[in-house]
Amino acid sequence: MEKAHTVRVGYYQFAPIFGCVSRNLGEVMNFLENIDADLVVLPELPFTGYGFSSREELFSLAEDPDDSGAVSDMVSLCMRRRLHIVTGFAERSGDKCFNSSLLLGPSGICGIYRKLHLFDREKTYFDPGNLPLKVIDIGGVRIGMMICFDWIFPEVARTLALQGADILCHPANLVLTYCQQTMLSRCIENLVYSVTANRTGCERHSFGDLDFTGTSQIVAPGGVIIHRGDSDNTEAYSVEINIDRARNKSITQRNDVLADRRSEYYLR
Repeated sequence: MEKAHTVRVGYYQFAPIFGCVSRNLGEVMNFLENIDADLVVLPELPFTGYGFSSREELFSLAEDPDDSGAVSDMVSLCMRRRLHIVTGFAERSGDKCFNSSLLLGPSGICGIYRKLHLFDREKTYFDPGNLPLKVIDIGGVRIGMMICFDWIFPEVARTLALQGADILCHPANLVLTYCQQTMLSRCIENLVYSVTANRTGCERHSFGDLDFTGTSQIVAPGGVIIHRGDSDNTEAYSVEINIDRARNKSITQRNDVLADRRSEYYLR
């Protein structure tokens, strides 16, 4: 019998302190030094925090990934630990700033995704993503990246699934109460794994309070929750998954969730 194709995936959820990049990076690095995983997902914007008051404040904290001490430190760690990391990142690119996700590995930056669907106040300071959705192969495991509010658009997960994604890596700063549950539907519709790394805690700003929901999770094809975390506390979790489960798209002997699509009848 052919050996199953397995990989150990995990997440780290915590409460970043807004604007304290060095402190937040230090906490993440301390955690990653001891993680038992091949692939780890971190929350959205884990180093800067989330609640920017202006575009100017965002620019003061954002970085170019090619000239970032945080990225350099994480890549060095990936080399030592033979690890891949998906992390949220406030990306400065020329005169633009993107709410991005980076896939990092021993070889450096393996891929960048820029959030396509900006949520609420994000529209006032971030630029909308301008890169196509793309699946990246790391050692035979196919990774698709999405960020937070992308969960409400089924086209994101479906596009990545059609490109062959095995795992949807989903850094998040979720504040609505039903987002995690909706990711189960994405895993049913596409028969993929998903890892949602959400942050905890709250941020108090002049424009209002932001309360984050935690409950990071790892979900299997078919919408089965492998693990769902606590809503309030810092938590790390990892588990071994069988990638072959994400490559069988059959619902019955006669039904395939991707091959049975009748796209010629869908709205475009």
